[in-house]
Amino acid sequence: MTHTSKPASEQNRDAKGNHRKSVAEKREHGKDIAVRGKGLHRRKFLGGMAGAGIAAVVGAGTTFSLLSGAAKNKASAADSTLVIPDLLEGTTSDSTTTFTLEAKTGTAEVLSGVTSDTMGYNQSFLGPTMKWTNGDTVLLNITNSLGEDTTVHFHGAHVPPKMDGGPQVAFSDGTTWSPTFTVKDPATTLWYHPHALGTTAKQAVHGLAGMIIVEDSSDASAALPSDYGVDDIPLIFQCLATDSAGDIKYDLTGYLSSGLSYPLLLNGTNVDSTTLGFTATKTRTRFRVLNASPSDIITVQRSDGGTLSQIATDQGYLTEATDVTSIRLVAGARAEFVMDLSADATLQAVVTTGWVRGGSGTFDVLAITASGTDTPDDLPSSLNTIDRYDTSDFTARTITLGQSGASMLINGSAGITMDSMAMISTTLGSKEIWTITNSTQLEHSFHLHDVPYQLIAINGEAPTGVELGWYDTYEVVGGGSIQIAMEFTDFADDTYMYMLHCHLLQHEDEGMMASLMVTDDGTSTTTTDTSDTSDDSTATASASASASATDDSTATATASASPTDS
Repeated sequence: MTHTSKPASEQNRDAKGNHRKSVAEKREHGKDIAVRGKGLHRRKFLGGMAGAGIAAVVGAGTTFSLLSGAAKNKASAADSTLVIPDLLEGTTSDSTTTFTLEAKTGTAEVLSGVTSDTMGYNQSFLGPTMKWTNGDTVLLNITNSLGEDTTVHFHGAHVPPKMDGGPQVAFSDGTTWSPTFTVKDPATTLWYHPHALGTTAKQAVHGLAGMIIVEDSSDASAALPSDYGVDDIPLIFQCLATDSAGDIKYDLTGYLSSGLSYPLLLNGTNVDSTTLGFTATKTRTRFRVLNASPSDIITVQRSDGGTLSQIATDQGYLTEATDVTSIRLVAGARAEFVMDLSADATLQAVVTTGWVRGGSGTFDVLAITASGTDTPDDLPSSLNTIDRYDTSDFTARTITLGQSGASMLINGSAGITMDSMAMISTTLGSKEIWTITNSTQLEHSFHLHDVPYQLIAINGEAPTGVELGWYDTYEVVGGGSIQIAMEFTDFADDTYMYMLHCHLLQHEDEGMMASLMVTDDGTSTTTTDTSDTSDDSTATASASASASATDDSTATATASASPTDS
């Protein structure tokens, strides 16, 4: 039940510590059947109300098997070939690489055989993959042809707040937004998607999403597969909701309508009753997994019960490759793993409902044909150095995720406008430990813009294994909590803000979002990056939140000491 992955050595870890994704494994359905095999790929509504909470997680005891006997020990035959998203080529001039994107409308098949109205970047549905290189300067010219306001958020990127693509920089139909910045992220898998107030779920479920690969010059990167589309493969999962006419749903009214199906897509192809194929021409293949679903949870595993070598979490490499039996991702989360293939294998996706209704079941999604004849070197014994925070002197803060009727709240405020949302104020160079408390019995996926964080505690337990990596999106089960620690570096601004919110997109649109303002008080030794565009008119809302919503209630006592061993 882990939000990211379950180390093979920890199969019997108590569920309470498996912070990741379950919230009671979503007893939301009462009858959440783990269906197996391509003939059982099913997407008709099975579920009921989501979110059983931490009590059910604890009551569930040890982890359960997601494999049925019938699915073990054999790879599925492919019905069609995995589509690899195009790689968007940038143009480099004067040391700046420029990428051009157009957010546009179109049509595509989301439900097999049925045409849906969709959106995409440079195409009808989804968008191309971008490759950025650490240390490079990038410029993105993004034109809005949607007929409504939008933004483009670079999820997981450490960029100035004005370039982050939050609600303040929404831009209208027919206009072009041109953020530019230096890539400060290490090698990692990021993604891009809309982030305007009240329309994020609508635009994202209709197809506005794409992957970003950040490359660097580290020894680990040099030793890992990196040939895009050959041995470095993106896997973008989406579990959506649609009626029989193909109308894609995105809000509570839509999800509560009758006759819905919940198609599972992989790189834009419906895999409800189809197993896609990929021929691995190299023995070692790297897979980058993104859960771009609005709310449902995706768990990736092998059909034969074998292990995956996980090498990265949301925010970059783990300290070393870690064998896991499954990788569980809440909405918005990413992970990377490699497979050394001496025989054919099948990847499965287990879908767990994350909201009031959604998908459910186990699907054979990718049949991998092993055709490589090379013998790769051993994986590096060390991929990264992660110094664990000693939080004894960190500033402590509590963030409460709540609900009032149909409104979702952070610290008591529904963030449906910039003025109504709670505002967290901090300073450049500040080191903080936050306790994210879920006062509801619903599933939440906590995402922080700007900087990565370390998990310090998950429902009261110390993190282990892959949980010791860097994150920006993590599960907070109903009635549960996580403690996270971070340091605010590089960027400060007294006008533009970052966001923190639930990445269940419906919850975000319903108000579970707050703003984060990082200012420079002059005492930080961190260099402030003032990268900017020439147009300050892009802000569409006041930067100042209302006084009643401002959260300056930082705890005066320091946080208790946390594990510092790595």
